[in-house]
Amino acid sequence: MDVEVTKTIDERGEVCPIPDVDAKRAWSKMKSGEILEVLIDYPLSKERIPANAEKEGHEVLSIEEVDNSEWRILVKVK
Repeated sequence: MDVEVTKTIDERGEVCPIPDVDAKRAWSKMKSGEILEVLIDYPLSKERIPANAEKEGHEVLSIEEVDNSEWRILVKVK
């Protein structure tokens, strides 16, 4: 996906609830229209971060596996 990422947080090596809390903290400080990239390797966060983003009204642009058990989530802040 060809989008311009505004901010990247690398949560690889972290386990629940750290990636979820950090992602929430990051997008709460961002402006509408900005893109947050979250790098994770904790499978549960692959479900929880997008669910939390949508619950707060943000748009999940993509969830892609970039390596074996590593994912990249793109969230567009509303």
